Amino acid sequence: MVKLPKTENLSIAGPAGRLEALLESPQEGETAGSAVICHPHPEHGGTMQNKVVHTLARAFVSRGFAALRFNFRGVGKSEGVFDEGEGEMQDALAAARTMKDRTGDANLWLAGFSFGAAIAIHASAAARPGGLVSVAPAVSRVSKQMGAQPDCPWLIVQGDEDELVPVTDTIAWVNELEPGPELQIFDGTGHFFHGKLVKLRHAVEAFIDTH
Repeated sequence: MVKLPKTENLSIAGPAGRLEALLESPQEGETAGSAVICHPHPEHGGTMQNKVVHTLARAFVSRGFAALRFNFRGVGKSEGVFDEGEGEMQDALAAARTMKDRTGDANLWLAGFSFGAAIAIHASAAARPGGLVSVAPAVSRVSKQMGAQPDCPWLIVQGDEDELVPVTDTIAWVNELEPGPELQIFDGTGHFFHGKLVKLRHAVEAFIDTH
């Protein structure tokens, strides 16, 4: 029988006001670490309830992590207005600080989907996470702005039929990175991973187990 995680609704102090958040933790035992997960583009319906974001959270919880999902500024009950990515990166860093303050755990991972993946990649320069998981990252938001590659284990997962982020763009960008992240490309998979969420969860769990 699969045990559902413990859940706690939180309100995080963000730079533009309070941020709505949901913390999920294993039912038993000490946590192995913590994770902050960033959702897709706020102006295209992205929220912390997105199915890919939910899948990422459950993958981390299954491996003993406390997983924090939150709504960027202006989404749901979060205060503020959309800030073209810069403010959203500050929101992600505020969420990361909240988790570090709560858990006192240096093993903080960042993760995200689409726009949220790009935000998590940018935030990693300051947050210095123990690991990074990027699902269908918005390459156009990352490739021209990223400095050094995040100094941590890093997984990128993308579908070969992604209709929003061309897989050829992702491959070309990854090939420019040194030493480069681990890149997994799912066959017959679009941007939203319809019908592939279980496969995505297993890929993330395996990556966590490895690192």
